[in-house]
Amino acid sequence: MAIPFLRPDSAGPRPQSWSPAVSGIAVVAFVAVLALAWMAASTLLLVFAGILLGVFLDGLTRLLGQVLPASRGLRLSLVSLVLAGLTLALIAFGGATIVQQGRDLGQTVAAQAGTVRDRLKEYGIDVPQIAPGKGSGDAKASDVKAGDLKADGGDKAAGDSEAPEEADAGAPDRKPGGLAGLASGAMKSPGSLLSDAGSVLGPAATVVIGLFNALGNALVIVFLGLSVAADPGAYRDGLVRFVPPAHRERATALLDGMGETLRHWLFGQLITMAVIFVCTWAGLAFLGIGGALILGLQAGLLAFIPTIGPLIAGVVILLASLASGTTALFGALGVYLAVQTLESYGLTPFIQKQALDIPPATIFAGQLVLGVIFGLWGIALALPLMAVAKVLLAQLYIEDTLHEEAEA
Repeated sequence: MAIPFLRPDSAGPRPQSWSPAVSGIAVVAFVAVLALAWMAASTLLLVFAGILLGVFLDGLTRLLGQVLPASRGLRLSLVSLVLAGLTLALIAFGGATIVQQGRDLGQTVAAQAGTVRDRLKEYGIDVPQIAPGKGSGDAKASDVKAGDLKADGGDKAAGDSEAPEEADAGAPDRKPGGLAGLASGAMKSPGSLLSDAGSVLGPAATVVIGLFNALGNALVIVFLGLSVAADPGAYRDGLVRFVPPAHRERATALLDGMGETLRHWLFGQLITMAVIFVCTWAGLAFLGIGGALILGLQAGLLAFIPTIGPLIAGVVILLASLASGTTALFGALGVYLAVQTLESYGLTPFIQKQALDIPPATIFAGQLVLGVIFGLWGIALALPLMAVAKVLLAQLYIEDTLHEEAEA
């Protein structure tokens, strides 16, 4: 008599068509893809940001098509020119004001943060101070050395002047400085060229390199956005061709659903950001708080990052309002709370309910996880990434696997 649980054939479905070798290759390939995605996470998130811009431009092009019956290329060109003109106009007419207010705001926030830190220290709460820059640290070190030389007299100064010669003689492998160091670093390791340039040119090189890095990222995002918006169907069909023919119709519907969700979320988010910017700017300007324009602008931009962004914007607003007195502080707090109430109970339920209905705790947990894994990019793009994940889970798992309604 055969014992049921000792039968050679195990219960449950088993893939009969795959051999152990093919299964092992599939597992290794999947692990390799995950490792590649982990190492190139920043680049992949940059590409995703470009796709988001493409979805936004595609949405504007479709809206324009309801008014202007022209070709898609013409409508996309008009949309791009209008957006570029608005950006240049903002830079030309408001750029100087924004830069001046931003500089003043930075000084005000730094001063008020020091005041708050000193006040907390009086109550026994020790808040660490932000470390000074390299330049200030070097200046302090040079001042200390100069003081030591003056205190010890000329003999020690003469001895110190001889010390570098002895050190150079005893360390012939020391990396040369100046242009020689730059050339040597370029010959040994071309990847260290930028860091060596920073040591030669000074702090200005760090700013220039940072600007080039930001400009490069912006150009990549713009290029990808324009390319995707020019012909989104071609990219969708190209991805669908990697899917077996029996599932291509479902894959097409899945990609269309992801694009529609991202498009609705983006337009709703932009409306929310614009309302927060205008309301914050008007409220703070009415209270007479300095830098109201830049405070409203940063509050609107940080609204793109839910939960965490508004908290950062609120801290900056409160620190900036401290310089105008206690009355201004409470007034700014009231403006901030009123704007957040409008956003939480007025804008989001009506604008984003249909596009992305995710509980706030889930959004916050996703931001924490993606922020720890991918850093600032993960925090900024957490919500659109979760929107894509929601569409995938709803259509592939709930509908296709569980055979249930995703909206139930």
